[in-house]
Amino acid sequence: MAHTRLRPFNTKDTYPEQALDNDLCQAVITRNTIYLRGQVPQDLDTRENVGVGDPVAQAEKVMDNITLLLTEAGAKLTDICKVTVYLTDIRHREATYRVLGRRMKGVFPVFTGLVVVALARPEWLIEVDVIAERE
Repeated sequence: MAHTRLRPFNTKDTYPEQALDNDLCQAVITRNTIYLRGQVPQDLDTRENVGVGDPVAQAEKVMDNITLLLTEAGAKLTDICKVTVYLTDIRHREATYRVLGRRMKGVFPVFTGLVVVALARPEWLIEVDVIAERE
């Protein structure tokens, strides 16, 4: 197989209250490109939600997850090329972007920000997906 898949899971385990049965993973590596699944404020091992009601704490957890997954993929934050941010409330933009900016200082990725009606869980205020190119 040309791809390496990190942290595979099935949605019936992740969203047991929903009638889903999708095989997914947290990251796909194709040669040197790393595609991260949209990262949310949830512990990757326990699935515990972090920072409920606190957009800053949620942004910190999202960046922790991104850092961890990139490390597992053999990359680092400076390898990030593209970031897409999804917020459920435009009023959280300044606070969450401060966290993202601090955590990605010196990276200079292209950045797209969207405000959406909702994310997969109502307690999630932010989701961030990333594309990186490792050396």
